[in-house]
Amino acid sequence: MNKTLLIIHHTPSPHCQEMFEAVLSGATDPEIEGVAVVRRPALSVSPADVLAADGYLLGSPANLGYISGALKHAFDVIYYPCLDATRGRPFGLYLHGNEGTEGAERAVTSITAGLGWVKAAEYVVVSGKPSKEDLQACWELGATVAAQLM
Repeated sequence: MNKTLLIIHHTPSPHCQEMFEAVLSGATDPEIEGVAVVRRPALSVSPADVLAADGYLLGSPANLGYISGALKHAFDVIYYPCLDATRGRPFGLYLHGNEGTEGAERAVTSITAGLGWVKAAEYVVVSGKPSKEDLQACWELGATVAAQLM
């Protein structure tokens, strides 16, 4: 039986795009079998997308110390329809911010705790241009969350 990993992302900049591509590359590594990876921009994700998935990767810039409006919108749309049905599912988070990402990390931690999702890996938080090490951490995040679904 195949599992589904849903990547919900807001990718408004080249730095976020680099991180997204690294996460996607890790999640779709050929050694990870039986996991379909679906990606949805945060502004278009639906409760049906979230209900159909077995785990989640969340990606956002940290704007003014908070998650993007797009990711907040995604949570607003899916929260109550998915509240009971998605408890216990694993998730991972990557954030790009130039300064002050703590508020964004806190927001995701509290919203996912409310949903009952389980943090599957340490958050990947990058400031400025992602380094080779940052992109490797993004790859590992994608691979780790996907592998947990195998």
